[in-house]
Amino acid sequence: MYDAKAKVLKALAHPTRLWMTEQLANGERCVCEFVDAVDADFSTISKHLAVLKQVGIVEDDKRGKQVFYKLKVPCILNFMSCVEGVIESQVNAQAALLKK
Repeated sequence: MYDAKAKVLKALAHPTRLWMTEQLANGERCVCEFVDAVDADFSTISKHLAVLKQVGIVEDDKRGKQVFYKLKVPCILNFMSCVEGVIESQVNAQAALLKK
């Protein structure tokens, strides 16, 4: 079970994949939307999305030549809120040390 958890975390451990996951919180997106926003080619974006799909974070829906992605398990974003809490705690601790 720890190996499976590590694979999910590893998939999210890339800034672009993390950003795409958070963008999908607002609903499904076409690959082309990510290409425009990230300024990367289709191949690169598709590879990132394939990593997220392989571990079960997203699922796709092919419509003609376009592929749309959505979060398969939106609760993954709850974990991101927790990560932000850890970062905020660290920033506050560092700020407190600087005040001393």
